[in-house]
Amino acid sequence: MKECEEREIWIMGLGSKTDRGAIICSYLAEGGYRARTAKPSEVSVCAPLAILLDVSPFSEESWDILLKIKTDPQTRELPILPVYLSEDGNIGGVFAAAGYFSLPLDSQYLVKRLRDMGLTDESEDYDLQAMIITPRGEEQLERTLERLTFEVVNAYTGKEAVALGTIIHPYMVFCSLLLADMSAFEIMEKFRLYPQTHNIPFFILLKDTLSDADRQALSRAVQPLVRKTSMTQKEFLAYFKKSPD
Repeated sequence: MKECEEREIWIMGLGSKTDRGAIICSYLAEGGYRARTAKPSEVSVCAPLAILLDVSPFSEESWDILLKIKTDPQTRELPILPVYLSEDGNIGGVFAAAGYFSLPLDSQYLVKRLRDMGLTDESEDYDLQAMIITPRGEEQLERTLERLTFEVVNAYTGKEAVALGTIIHPYMVFCSLLLADMSAFEIMEKFRLYPQTHNIPFFILLKDTLSDADRQALSRAVQPLVRKTSMTQKEFLAYFKKSPD
């Protein structure tokens, strides 16, 4: 996919209510970024610098947009940063994962991405652990990580993952988008509460389809993570010190 002539950050998931993107666009402009609202169909034409995806209950088709972009080999490397925009467009949360991988797993792509990010550089010299948080385990992912000489630790619920994570301090984490007790975003936020797990690279695993119940559960799961006060321009732009993915 070719890059767009104007390297912009696109805001998606707003549907017809594009005016809700005004505040976030103004913040980005102050930070020196070109930004605008965009439709999912535009991704097939050219690649933006990054995509900000509104995942609030006020958004439209956000989870389907995330799946479509991250499960398509042509677009899966586009950086996506999920955000929560209130009904009037104020920023209530930013959920920055290290990356996304679709299931069934493309092992070759995963290895390439981890190597590009420098996350395999020390795996042969040190005993490093990778945590997989899924309801029933993910054998292909486990085998791939073991070939990279990581020791794999499995957790099957969010509560188990947080308890284990604060004890063993894994080198990286792979987590299903939605578990029985928590969403990946909630687990990620809990990890960041503790100094020993604050900076762990956190990857989210996406299955190829979502049911209506899944979409509703994800929207509900995001709500408790929303700040009581809107994010300031300075706080929001701090997330752009590193490119979102």
